Amino acid sequence: MIRVILADDQELVRAGLRMILEAQPDIEVVADTADGESAVRETLHHRPDVVLLDVQMPGTGGLEAARRILASPRLDARVVMLTTFDLDEYLYAALSAGASGFLLKSSPRAHLLHAVRTAAAGEALLDPSLTRRLVERYVRRPPVDVTGGVPARLAALTSRELDVFRGLVRGRSNAEIAADLFLAETTVKTHVAAGLRKLNLRDRVQAVILGYESGFVQPGDPAPDPS
Repeated sequence: MIRVILADDQELVRAGLRMILEAQPDIEVVADTADGESAVRETLHHRPDVVLLDVQMPGTGGLEAARRILASPRLDARVVMLTTFDLDEYLYAALSAGASGFLLKSSPRAHLLHAVRTAAAGEALLDPSLTRRLVERYVRRPPVDVTGGVPARLAALTSRELDVFRGLVRGRSNAEIAADLFLAETTVKTHVAAGLRKLNLRDRVQAVILGYESGFVQPGDPAPDPS
C-alpha cells in the first residue's frame, strides 16, 4: 500500500485528488492539509511514502515544505510538486529541493497515478532531457574544483562510472549509454546504481543537476569516447 499526504490550499482540488487516489486499491491517503507548515507536521507524524505538495500555498509554501521534508533524517518520503503553472523557475526550484517530480494540476488522472507510483518506487518522474534543459538554463556553473581532470565532487567514481555518469547527465537512457560505450545494458545499470550510491543521490534527476552544477558536463558536450 502506498501511503500519501496531500497539501493544497484549494479544498476542491484536495477533494478531487483524494477521490482519484483512494479509488485505487494500492493507494491510501493518510492526511490532507491546506498549507506547507501542516504538511511538514503531518509528514513527520504519518511517515508517508509520497507527499503531493502544491507549489503556492499561504504561509509556508510547497517548495519550502519540500526542502524541510527532504532534509529531515527522520523521513524517507518522496515529494511530487503540484502547480497550475508550467514555469521553468518552479521546475528547477522543485528539483533543487530534491523533489522526485513535478505535475501540472491539469494533467490527466492517469498521470497523477503514475506520478505517485513512480515516486513511491524511488524513481524520478521527469525525463532527463527536460531536466537537462532546465539545468542548462538556470544553473550558474561555478569554477570547477578539479582533481586529475575530474570535479572533486565526482572523485569517488571510477573511470567507467564517470563515462556512464556523463551519458546519464546528457539525458541518455541506459540502452543509449550502453550503445555509446559498447557495454551491456545490465552493466550500465550496475554503474548507474553504483554512481548514485557513491554520490548519495536519490535518482537520475539529481544526477543531472550535479553533473551541470559541478561543471563536469557543459551544454553541447559530445558523446563520450568508448575507447
